[in-house]
Amino acid sequence: MNRIIHEKQDLTYLSWSKIRNFSGTAGSFLKAYSMLGGKKTYYKLSNFDKVKGVIGHECVNEIIIDRLLDILGIPHLHYQLIHADVMIDGKRQEVYLCASADFKEKGESKLALDAYWEAEHEEGESALDFCIRNGWEDYICQMLVVDFLILNRDRHGANIEVLRNSRKKTVSLAPLFDHGLSLLFNCADDAAAAAYDVMADRRVNNYIGSSSTWENLKLIPEGKRPQLNALKESDKRILLNGLDGILSQTMQDKIWEMIWKRWCAYEDFCHSR
Repeated sequence: MNRIIHEKQDLTYLSWSKIRNFSGTAGSFLKAYSMLGGKKTYYKLSNFDKVKGVIGHECVNEIIIDRLLDILGIPHLHYQLIHADVMIDGKRQEVYLCASADFKEKGESKLALDAYWEAEHEEGESALDFCIRNGWEDYICQMLVVDFLILNRDRHGANIEVLRNSRKKTVSLAPLFDHGLSLLFNCADDAAAAAYDVMADRRVNNYIGSSSTWENLKLIPEGKRPQLNALKESDKRILLNGLDGILSQTMQDKIWEMIWKRWCAYEDFCHSR
C-alpha cells in the first residue's frame, strides 16, 4: 500500500462529522467514512478551525507512527496520508487527511475498553488487572512502550477497543490505533517546535496507568518487556520519507529527535532493571 498519496484526490463527496477535541487546543476534529466495493474506509482530518482551515498535523503523525511500529514489529492499524480536496460546511478545502480500513472482521462488534471494563470487571479490579486477567498483558506492555516513545497524550478508554466475535466466540483487543495526539501535535509553528523539550514528562490522558508515560513504563514487569526490533539512527530516513512539503524540516528534525532520544531512554531503562 502506498502510505502517502501526493497527487491530489477529489474526496468532496465525503460527509464530515465533528468529534470532541481532547487536545486542549482550539479547533475540532472531523471524521468521515465511505463504502466502496463493499469495503468501509474511515477518514479523519487534522485539527481543523472554521476560519483558518487545518491548523494541526495529527494526520502526519499517524503516518510517522505507522512506520515506527512497522520497524519495531508491533501490530497496529495502518494509515494512508492523502492529499485531497474536501467539502466542509459548503466550502472546498485542500488538505492532507488520513484513511484507514475497518479492522473489524465479519461477525465482530466493537466496544470501548472503558465501557467493557465497566460491564465485566470484578470488584476492586483495576483496568490494568482486568486486561491481564483477560490475557492482554503483552498488548498492554507494547502499548505502554509506544505511548512513551511518541508521548501519546490521549490514550483514553475509547482509544483502546474490544472486539467481540459472535461467530468465533472470541474477545480480543483491536490493533493499536489513533496516535495523532502525540509527538509535536501541539506545536503550531517552527519556533514552538525548536523550543520544545522532547524529554519532558508531560501530563497525558491515559486510561491505563498514570498521567506520566515514564511512570507507566514501570508498570511493565521485567519478564514482560516487549521483544522489539531495535530502532536505528538510519531509520530516520524511513520514518520521514515523503514528508517534504507536508511538514517543515524543523518539525521533521524535532520529531526525529523526540523519537530517537526517547528510544535511547527506553533502552537505558531496560538495561537498568
